[in-house]
Amino acid sequence: MNNTRHKTSYPGVFFRIRQRIGGTGTEKVYYAVFKRDGKVVETQVGRQYRDAMTPAKASTLRGQMIEGKEKTGAEKRAERAQYEERWTVRKIWNEYRKHLPGGEASKPDLSRWTLFLEKSFGSKEPAEIIKLDTDRLRIKLMKTKSPQTVKHILGLLRRILRFGADRGLCPPLSFSIGLPRVDNIKTEDLDTDQLQRLLAVLDTTHRTAAAAMMKIALFTGMRRGEIFKLKWEDLDFQRGFISIMEPKGGKSQKIPMNRAAREVFESVASNSEWVFPARNGGPRRDANKTFNAIKKEAGLPSDFRPMHGLRHLYATMLASSGQVDMFTLQKLMTHKSPAMTQRYIHFRDDALRAAAEKVDNIISEATKKQSKKEVV
Repeated sequence: MNNTRHKTSYPGVFFRIRQRIGGTGTEKVYYAVFKRDGKVVETQVGRQYRDAMTPAKASTLRGQMIEGKEKTGAEKRAERAQYEERWTVRKIWNEYRKHLPGGEASKPDLSRWTLFLEKSFGSKEPAEIIKLDTDRLRIKLMKTKSPQTVKHILGLLRRILRFGADRGLCPPLSFSIGLPRVDNIKTEDLDTDQLQRLLAVLDTTHRTAAAAMMKIALFTGMRRGEIFKLKWEDLDFQRGFISIMEPKGGKSQKIPMNRAAREVFESVASNSEWVFPARNGGPRRDANKTFNAIKKEAGLPSDFRPMHGLRHLYATMLASSGQVDMFTLQKLMTHKSPAMTQRYIHFRDDALRAAAEKVDNIISEATKKQSKKEVV
């Protein structure tokens, strides 16, 4: 196509013939010409078909540009380039996802971003966010969501913004994002019959990968995310240790690999670097559907959370045994402080009854001694 100008009946408006976009043939592309600050400005205002542009519309836009009410094409491009250089929360979120194992966020985090965070914060720069913004979101969510759910949503926002600040993409927030208080003291225990049913299902189900992960949670107390991120290089079969890389809220640690866990690992067939890979060979993100299917098949309580519950069961069994001190249990659970371990543990009823009966025995023994003295 040549660059010939074709006049219209409107002053300062002309068109050139160009290849049509989105169709065959050609179309008219309209331009406006005017003077600003003593300089001649020529700018494209629209295409005949794609923008439904006419000489009359082009003339109207020209007038608005002269008055400063409408931006020229060059001004729009400069503004768009400047906007694209801004590190908005959406842009930081996309960068944050790339740095996660496998280059993608988990399904729950993707849902939290899409449903609750993107609309309110996506187009904002972190510096534009004020405490009132996060407080309003928390109050709004608390009307329909559980405190734990709201905590996860705001926690994701906090992680995104910390990621951006740590990498110099944005300044840190000048305030702390308020999270709702959550009662973490929730007993997730199984009685003997329930545990026996679960183990029977884990040994016979066709969902072998999910069953193996649930066994590891029960035999080691590892968190779901830690099991998902587990690599073969993290398993030291010779020395009998499991390396947990970047556990929740702490530094990488090692925990013992007991016989039961070793047998599970040795039974897993995986050609991936990950012990329990996803179907594409990368790190696993979610398996709730299969975990819950096994839970249902075993007839476990509806509010029992398979992976978290099995971690809790591991801790409860050790604490209730009376053979593991709190410091050792803290290390096995990879807790940062004894308070976290204490909050996590709930002694079983039979252990509490046994402890209470010791008082009866002590009193009975003291009564017998006193009776012997009176007889003498």
